[in-house]
Amino acid sequence: MDVHSFTVGPVQENCYLVRRDGADHAVIIDPGDEADRLLNTIERLGLTLEAILLTHTHFDHVGAVAPVARETGAEVWVPEIERPVLADIMSFVPFAGIGPFESYEAEHTLVGGERLELAGLGIDVLFTPGHSPGHVTFSIAEEAAVFSGDVLFQGSVGRVDLPGGDWPTLLGSISTLVETLPPQTTVYPGHMGITTLGDERATNPFLAELAR
Repeated sequence: MDVHSFTVGPVQENCYLVRRDGADHAVIIDPGDEADRLLNTIERLGLTLEAILLTHTHFDHVGAVAPVARETGAEVWVPEIERPVLADIMSFVPFAGIGPFESYEAEHTLVGGERLELAGLGIDVLFTPGHSPGHVTFSIAEEAAVFSGDVLFQGSVGRVDLPGGDWPTLLGSISTLVETLPPQTTVYPGHMGITTLGDERATNPFLAELAR
């Protein structure tokens, strides 16, 4: 699997362009900002973008969805209960001076439990709320990879002080990841560096409750 990482926007969100090695079809996960930069890479690599996958709809993860979808023709998959947020982005931006971002009506919704076959990749959708009400995580088991959005970071976890956030729920979602996926699974998070589930289970101070 070939993963191109982009750190974009004012809060340094991680966006991922994912394809099989040498393939000419790809998916993009959480295009949060800097649409021109993302589109230029897609064009430079000669890729057909099959899908735009969203872990959740906080502004830093969805700011470039509309222009990327419009320019590539790729359809959008969004957590079902957060679809209205994507359709009215600026009403949910909590800080002045951010954006403006263009809203988008997603073609597909996700609730967790789905198996997507896109760009030659088998992608399992896991329901992982706690940071946001509808948050999902994308697992590519064949590649031992998980795209965790804002659930789990290197040495940290997603904040729970935003609307819909809840610490026990988030901890349960993280427990689902570390207890059902192999420890060698690579974690591609929505912020900060790439890590593994095993490393986070062993060293992440926020996971101390799980270690006990």
